[in-house]
Amino acid sequence: MDDQDILKGKRILVVDDEPDILETIEELLFLCEVVPAASFSEAVACLKTGQYDAAILDIMGVQGYSLLKITNRLDIPSLMLTAHALTPDNLKESLEKGADAYVPKDKLVDISLFLADILTARKQGKQANFTWFSLLDPVFDRLFGTDWRKNDPDFWDEFDEKQLDARDDIQKME
Repeated sequence: MDDQDILKGKRILVVDDEPDILETIEELLFLCEVVPAASFSEAVACLKTGQYDAAILDIMGVQGYSLLKITNRLDIPSLMLTAHALTPDNLKESLEKGADAYVPKDKLVDISLFLADILTARKQGKQANFTWFSLLDPVFDRLFGTDWRKNDPDFWDEFDEKQLDARDDIQKME
């Protein structure tokens, strides 16, 4: 299956307070039905009235963590997208709170790849996959410094182990 095939016809809620980001994501996810929301309240209204295959949530400006709590309860795979909350602490918090991925806005051009990755992982019964993080780990090293994981080695060791397990499971399926 082509990586992008999983996106065909998927209904994706995209929440961001920047209209140009909403428009760009809609263009990039042309295989999907994108439902844009520019605020927390607009997103909640969408979640109350519609079914979604995934959500892309900005952290700042739209109460992204509160929305993540809701999407988790609804079992909607969620990708956190950020520019202003781009820190090791927010990355960790996103993962701890159940985000399927955490993507810097400057990597928006690859949003379909990251979205396909989390949808594939969920289809296989997993919370997260290894592709999004392996692609972004060098970016995080550049942004945060190469020793950014040393502040919480237990968390990151456990995270790495889960990533290895996920990769091994996927390779067994191929």
